[in-house]
Amino acid sequence: MSYQLAPALQTALFQHLSNDTALTALLGGAIYDAIPPATPPSTYVLIGLEEVTDQSDKTGHGAEHRLTISVLTNATGFLPAKEIAARIAEVLDAPALTLSRGRLVAMWFDRAEARKIEGDQTRRIDLRFRARVED
Repeated sequence: MSYQLAPALQTALFQHLSNDTALTALLGGAIYDAIPPATPPSTYVLIGLEEVTDQSDKTGHGAEHRLTISVLTNATGFLPAKEIAARIAEVLDAPALTLSRGRLVAMWFDRAEARKIEGDQTRRIDLRFRARVED
């Protein structure tokens, strides 16, 4: 078992982030799993890249998901993006996620990277988390 719980984990993450009133106040609900079509909002969150490794053992099936959640903004300076990234890290610190299949055993913050992209017009912070799930 390696990837069967990925849809359930992504759905639960999206719901958990979307239900946080402080985060939605900062973002206006702009949380996506693909870059928005046409003109994206000036600031948004992207549930994106993921690496998964099998963590099954003789007690059952499991996997470790290394998730990237990105904050993108064309605001001047990094402060607005860092405030959103900090809130995401807080919301995902030991989250009580309910998956439609399986269960979240634990979630850990791994690292973050802040950088400018697109000719210094856009700031991007990639937050990396590890999530251990089992079926």
